[in-house]
Amino acid sequence: MEKPYFIPISAPVFAGNERAYVLDCMDSGWISSSGKYVELFENRFAEFCQVRHAVACCNGTVALHLALLALGITHDDEVIVPTLTFVATANAVTYCGARPVFVDVEPKTWNLDVAQLESRITQRTKGIIAVHLYGLPADMDAIRNVAARHNLFVLEDAAEAHGALYRERPVGGLGDIGIFSFYGNKILATGEGGMVVTDDDALAAHARLLRGQGMDATRRYWFPVIGYNYRMMNLPAAIGLAQLERADWHIMRRQEVAAWYSEELDDMRGITRQFTPDWGRHAHWLVAVLLDEGRALMRDDLIAKLYSRGIETRPLFYPVHTLPPYIASSASPVNLPTAESIAPRGLCLPTSAGLTRSDVRAVCRNLRECME
Repeated sequence: MEKPYFIPISAPVFAGNERAYVLDCMDSGWISSSGKYVELFENRFAEFCQVRHAVACCNGTVALHLALLALGITHDDEVIVPTLTFVATANAVTYCGARPVFVDVEPKTWNLDVAQLESRITQRTKGIIAVHLYGLPADMDAIRNVAARHNLFVLEDAAEAHGALYRERPVGGLGDIGIFSFYGNKILATGEGGMVVTDDDALAAHARLLRGQGMDATRRYWFPVIGYNYRMMNLPAAIGLAQLERADWHIMRRQEVAAWYSEELDDMRGITRQFTPDWGRHAHWLVAVLLDEGRALMRDDLIAKLYSRGIETRPLFYPVHTLPPYIASSASPVNLPTAESIAPRGLCLPTSAGLTRSDVRAVCRNLRECME
């Protein structure tokens, strides 16, 4: 029976040593967090990000929580978060008992609007989370300058940005601490998994301590602090190592797919693309387009039509300040007009290393037809 035509929003590509490394885990019996692949993956990923430390954990949200705990975030602290992001960015702040303070985004890049940062800083503000949305680096120099003036930390949420560059430097190691996700639809995928990266020895040590139930590294079953079971297993680490060995290929393929989309969408009326400043290399986790304001009401209908034709798309994230838990926790209504305008008009197109030129043509042809 012929397989139905379907182009998913994103799909992992296992074209290296994934199978061999997983079978090695199974054959050796080391399938939990004590196997060799965890440390190998950490070491190689630290090199990838050009940092001294990488701490593997079980998913990207956990990585955010670990990073914030290592930074000392606690009850009644405030952390600045761009509102246009996946909800985990804000949730991790809330896990610490702290309050996410939302900031609007830039109209072209959709990343944090640095010009609005200082107006949101209070005596309780402890840091800024810089999100590299859909793989596009935020303006890290500008963010770090504001942070330095106010003695704030900078945490990079690079969950979607493996291989993105800011002024020729890899994201993740540009702030005090950074995190990545390896969920199954990410650029480098392990199914589930996360990583905390930093050049700070103390932050790395604290994150490692908390990751393993708080057990002292030199004294088995001695727990000086309350920790968490946030460890990565050997099996996903084995997949991650194999993915990382071919990181240049994964990144190159997504650059190629994004270039094909640019060619196909260049003359399509009614849409614009996320703008990439000349100082950044977009990692293209997902290629996203923005419908013109006059077409905003057709976005959800467009998603349904494309799906009926075998093409999976996704809306942009809802601005987090508009979600029920954060509306309820806000002392007063928050108006962040740029994100509120962008989100209902945004559409993410299929993006993965396995796409062909004909796949991209098919997506864009159907998009054009459904918009007519």
